[in-house]
Amino acid sequence: MADLPQERLKIGPPFSQVGVDCFGPWEVVTRKTRGGAAKSKRWGMIFSCLTSRALHIEVLEELSTSSCINALRRFMAVRGKVETFWSDRGSNFVGVLNDKVFRTFLERNNTEWKLNPPHAPHIGGAWERMVGLFKRILKGILLETREKSFTHETLVTFMMEAMAIVNARPLVPLSSDPEDTSFLSPSVLLTQKHGSIEEVLVEDWKRNMYTAQWKRVQILADRFWKQWRLRYLQSLQQRRKWTGTERNVMKGDIVLLRDREVKRNQWPLGIVESVGSGDDGLVRQVQVRLPATGKTYCRPIQELILLVEAE
Repeated sequence: MADLPQERLKIGPPFSQVGVDCFGPWEVVTRKTRGGAAKSKRWGMIFSCLTSRALHIEVLEELSTSSCINALRRFMAVRGKVETFWSDRGSNFVGVLNDKVFRTFLERNNTEWKLNPPHAPHIGGAWERMVGLFKRILKGILLETREKSFTHETLVTFMMEAMAIVNARPLVPLSSDPEDTSFLSPSVLLTQKHGSIEEVLVEDWKRNMYTAQWKRVQILADRFWKQWRLRYLQSLQQRRKWTGTERNVMKGDIVLLRDREVKRNQWPLGIVESVGSGDDGLVRQVQVRLPATGKTYCRPIQELILLVEAE
């Protein structure tokens, strides 16, 4: 297993080193009509601080370059200047980097944007895990209200409540001293305040889901907390894997490119053109040329099957 990237260990204010990803969509009611209600989709953009482990969520009206730039501007208006953004190669993020005006804005603020290689979600595991957990919990909770009058305001408020729950998680093991009731959490690092805001107690009754939008938000936030406690807090344990050192992939190696869409005997054959090493000197991603088509692809080593070594 590779060492932590330097961005994870840099000393600085929260949200200086940020991982970005999108998730969704969900349907919301935008306006009432004579025949019922007009609906549209909403997405979420999650920002994960790589040092304090805090999260920030913005809601998008569409998964486009323009909407993503607006979300990034809202995020930086609240959280301040960012040194480095990390993301996958989603079309919306590639579109952001291809926008000349926004790219100039990043350059003037000395903000770097790093893209992970394709088919390598494990490289962004620091925020991908949170996105996956959010997806599983929100999908189960919002599925119950899919046909209900779920508005944009309700969705945004619920996202903020869920964000507060996640940011209140402990970062280190709690003290065994019964007198010590404080603990370190992302929320403490952001606000410098111990203790969370008392929740509004709304009983999870079916009739309370329809009396007022704010009651529905509180019920959904309580359900989110219960699922968060079961799925995440109880899974905080040490894991050990990838402890052995393997041979580095080298230029000239003949490999198979793993393609989960086709059968194994139809995986394309390729030749490694160049390799990219991490800070520890171990190869993590490569450029592979397919002799059949002449095209070159960037792939992580986890998606390669070594057939013939260059030696």
